Amino acid sequence: MSITSANLAPQAATASAPQILARGVNKIFGKEPASVTALKDIDLEISAGEFVCLLGPSGCGKSTLLNAIAGFSLPTTGTLEVSGKAVAAPGPDRGMVFQEYALFPWMTVERNIAFGLEIRGLGKQQIAETVNQLLDLLGLKEFRQRFPKDLSGGMRQRVAIARVLALDPPIMLMDEPFGALDALTRRSLQDELLRIWQAVGKTIVFVTHSIEEAIYLGSRVVILTYRPGTIKKDIAIELPYPRDTNSVEFNEIKRELAQIVHAEQDRFALDERKGLTLD
Repeated sequence: MSITSANLAPQAATASAPQILARGVNKIFGKEPASVTALKDIDLEISAGEFVCLLGPSGCGKSTLLNAIAGFSLPTTGTLEVSGKAVAAPGPDRGMVFQEYALFPWMTVERNIAFGLEIRGLGKQQIAETVNQLLDLLGLKEFRQRFPKDLSGGMRQRVAIARVLALDPPIMLMDEPFGALDALTRRSLQDELLRIWQAVGKTIVFVTHSIEEAIYLGSRVVILTYRPGTIKKDIAIELPYPRDTNSVEFNEIKRELAQIVHAEQDRFALDERKGLTLD
């Protein structure tokens, strides 16, 4: 079998405490009678070193859950912990990569990567060594003096990833980081991200609406239902890396997940026709 329940998967069967823990997490926006329940009764455990993809249709709460883990928007009720401590705000143990790149346009590639290290007060030599390592790791050496406006979308996202890695957080949170890229660039960066993950051992929580991307990247895929977002399925992907998207095993998993996701997408489409979806 290439796909199993995640709670039976080897990486989940560990005696150590989970790095990320959610118990009974609910997130409600607004007040009655106009309130919207974005997340409902989320129970989730993520161990150190896992690559977990949050998958589902628009409006299922993927980004809401990611933002809660990041500390940007706290749960209304429930328990959310990172490394055994309640999440109360953003922290240096969690780095965020956004779809919009979030680079400083007036800074070069080199300066964008170095910025967080300078804020922390690190010495010039240590900053230079770290930046050089990341420029090499991300294939950015020849672009070090370029400004974001001179880079392609794929290169900008490489810089954004390097800037997060510079701060060395144990957890990387990624909100559809490749969603705006063309197919060839997206696959190239997916492969780059997997190489980095395997090299540095970060925990990655990755939001996507692409079934293929989730299977290609994730050691686990967590599927959320359309609003209110609950966990519909939590599965371990047991295909070896690198994964062949044309293989029989890959496409068997893809068909299984598509049935689940498309059922939730139909619910979204029905609400959209009724004018009930959020912007």
